[in-house]
Amino acid sequence: MPQHTGLAPKTPWVELCTTDDDWKSADPALLRTFLGQLQLIRTFEQVVLDLAGAGLVHGPAHSSIGQEGGAVGSIVGLRASDAINGSHRGHHQFLAKAIGFVRPDLGDLSELVDTATEDVLYRTLAEILGLAPGFCHGRGGSMHLQWFEAGALGTNAIVGGGVPLAAGNAWSQRHAGTSDVTVSYFGDGATNIGSVLETMNLAAAWNLPLVFFIENNLYAVSTRVDEVTAEERLSGRGAGFGIPAWRVDGMDPLAVHLAMEEALELARNGGGPAVIEAETYRYFHQNGPFSGSAFGYRTKEEETQWRARDPLDRVATEMLERGLIDEAGLASVKEQAKAAMERIVNRLVEADPETPGKRRIRPDLWPDTAFVNVGVRGDGSELEQYPALEPANYTGEFEERRFIDVVAGVMERRMENDHRIVVLGEDIHHLKGGTNGATRGLVERFPDRVLGTPISENAFAGLGGGIALDTRFIPVIEFMYPDFLWVAADQLFNQIGKARHMFGGQNPVPLVMRTKVAIGSGYGSQHLMDPAGIMATNPGWRIVAPSCAADYIGLMNAALALKDPVLVIEHVDLYPRRDQVPAGELDYILPPGQAVLRCEGTQATVISYLSMVHHCDRALDETGLEADLIDLRWLDRASIDWDTIGESVRKTNAVVIVEQGAEGTSYGAWLADEIQRRYFDWLDQPVTRVTGQEASPSISKVLERAAVAGYEEVVGAFEGVRRGLGEM
Repeated sequence: MPQHTGLAPKTPWVELCTTDDDWKSADPALLRTFLGQLQLIRTFEQVVLDLAGAGLVHGPAHSSIGQEGGAVGSIVGLRASDAINGSHRGHHQFLAKAIGFVRPDLGDLSELVDTATEDVLYRTLAEILGLAPGFCHGRGGSMHLQWFEAGALGTNAIVGGGVPLAAGNAWSQRHAGTSDVTVSYFGDGATNIGSVLETMNLAAAWNLPLVFFIENNLYAVSTRVDEVTAEERLSGRGAGFGIPAWRVDGMDPLAVHLAMEEALELARNGGGPAVIEAETYRYFHQNGPFSGSAFGYRTKEEETQWRARDPLDRVATEMLERGLIDEAGLASVKEQAKAAMERIVNRLVEADPETPGKRRIRPDLWPDTAFVNVGVRGDGSELEQYPALEPANYTGEFEERRFIDVVAGVMERRMENDHRIVVLGEDIHHLKGGTNGATRGLVERFPDRVLGTPISENAFAGLGGGIALDTRFIPVIEFMYPDFLWVAADQLFNQIGKARHMFGGQNPVPLVMRTKVAIGSGYGSQHLMDPAGIMATNPGWRIVAPSCAADYIGLMNAALALKDPVLVIEHVDLYPRRDQVPAGELDYILPPGQAVLRCEGTQATVISYLSMVHHCDRALDETGLEADLIDLRWLDRASIDWDTIGESVRKTNAVVIVEQGAEGTSYGAWLADEIQRRYFDWLDQPVTRVTGQEASPSISKVLERAAVAGYEEVVGAFEGVRRGLGEM
């Protein structure tokens, strides 16, 4: 018979419950703050539901009524410099942090709402209504509430999507030398999301001061916890990653507070992350003013039982029993909150003159429609302080260097001069510079700033995003292959790319992501894509694609100086190439909006990027086509050089776009559409596109070559243009 030895979790996993003595010994000021914040948040949420019922909330109204105890209990002990983020149901957490920021101790409850507190309530409600006075100028609405000054990093509509970002903020807090902590709030449904579990592993491995706060309200919309997991005690997720965990009654604010105090002590003193599971209950359906029983997935009996444990009533009862307040005082607190919300509603809403008995949003509070695209990215003015250099026009001395050595050399130079830069990705700290040598020498010089990550693209991409949003550091994320971007698509597209705009266009997102196109290396369908076309269609990202080492220097320097997320695309065919670069020059930038003419002619405008620029150059010589060859360098919508393209098109009246990758994810498809709309009157023929096939490249050398565009396809296209001109 085999021998069985019982195993225990590596770290503590406990259930914490309060006793009568805990309530007796609680600081009266703490209990007053509990009561005041709970009443303000409860009243606020009731108003939101009333406005939603009147059709004045455009979009969802995810009420937190019933769950306020977990938010207030866990946040009341945080510092202003501590940070939180949360999920789509995050009004209560946002308000607890924001109110606590402007008024840490509510003190005398006879003056519950001062000017600063009322302003927080006003701006929060304005944001939920989509109005200009809101914290995000109406862009965020109910699900995207952010106030960086107060440590509210932003609530998030993607289930579990904000958790990796919180890890990035926690990393920045620790590496900035503080003892601050980040708390990430999410629901029971998110505990089964890969990005959450990846982040738990990464936070534990890196010992980050991050508290994972699980609001277990038993239902993900209408699906009960026990339907989707065999371990209903969701704090058990912590034990699996070596993270200490607490399970508490989320309807008991004091129990939550005491558990959070223990978790904060651990995190502040270098003990790493913690998990707190608060068992709580939302009184209403996922969205709107109806109960869950109205939809049949909960019983009225269950709802009645949970309402009997109301956190607001619990605090009021405990305070009454201890003589800390009387019934008149409770009534006054409730009336003050109600009066404040009535004042706020009257500032935002008025009688509808066209429909008697109805109300409408005050028209002057809507955002100006001209604001629609403001803040998708910054204006790039931060680059004005850096020296610009155009390698094509450089008259100084050159030196020969391998492209891949320049990649590592530029990053070493920047990390030497800017302590904020941190590099992270898979295997970048081993193999003498990663899989291609792009980080060679960096870990030896900057061991604390070259971070080899677990294989967890969602976690480390989101962690990089959180670092960027904090702005004390500049993350450089390496994706070993561009196909892996899809694994982290939520973080790249929904989070990092949208963050600046979604939260009102106010906060920069300085982040660089490197990846390489490896077409021709035989790695098959899941390693060989060109990401330019996909990234160009997603807002917020800038994109650079250098064809030579001299350009790489200027483009990477510009990417690191910009306060927007920038994708830097490299090509493995260029890595061994020996290029001429300005001797001793590693500090210049190539700003957005600057393409370069590699050669000039009058018969066609050829547009390309990366290694295909060199194929085009050779093909022009072979075919005799006299063309402008434009090396784009900057590919994103805001950074492309339309002046150079337009001048050439008006001269040649014919365009050929050349790229290597698959037709379906083509960058040229977007570019051709834009060119034909901008310059239709100057075109004598449709835009010609050289691109790969529909299929992804295969492992077979023959099928891989057939799937992509190469030199022969470029030659064929150029010959076709010449035939169209009647020269062949």
